[in-house]
Amino acid sequence: MFTKYGYSTLAKISVLSIALTLLSLLISNDFFKTFIILIALFLLIFSMYFFRDPDRATPDRKNVVISPADGKVLFVKNVYDNKFIQGEAKQISIFMSPLNVHVNRIPISGKVSYLKYFRGKFFAAFDDKASQENERVEIGITSDSAKILFTQVAGYIARRIVCSIKEGDQVKMGERFGMIKFGSRVDVVAPQDWFEKVKAGETVYAGKTILFEQTAVR
Repeated sequence: MFTKYGYSTLAKISVLSIALTLLSLLISNDFFKTFIILIALFLLIFSMYFFRDPDRATPDRKNVVISPADGKVLFVKNVYDNKFIQGEAKQISIFMSPLNVHVNRIPISGKVSYLKYFRGKFFAAFDDKASQENERVEIGITSDSAKILFTQVAGYIARRIVCSIKEGDQVKMGERFGMIKFGSRVDVVAPQDWFEKVKAGETVYAGKTILFEQTAVR
């Protein structure tokens, strides 16, 4: 299954791969002919792999925040959020490599009550200043139990953020809402009294892994 957010890119790369293959037929040198065909196949196979969109079983639980992205946890830290939560909070940052599934999912059910797009720079996604200076989309959801802020952050390679939701939308935990093409990062911020369930270095999965829980039960 491929994500709808990648249909246009897949179509363009498919056309390019076909064009390269046809071009190879005009080349008499076997080495260069094989080289061009291999490039065409690599582009097509990599793109199909990158835009894969597997189904996920979202936890049937309330008062939890699930991961909006696949990847590795860069860090868990205390922060002060003055944009949406308006107070002491905790942040979990997730790095998505080009090999991860890149479809993003809603981390908690509720209403999108804050959404802003920022033009910015393209520092490496694992750089701490990326969340404040890179191109990004900040999304705040008001649920029955808390306000949760999460951010799609473009990285050094990723230059295309897709976000299909808008302010005022009612969203459900685990729903697909966008992606960041070709590697990047997602930050998730929860109130200070929520408890983190993952640690730096752990691998998480969009729509599946619980990042925060509102109770003290571990």
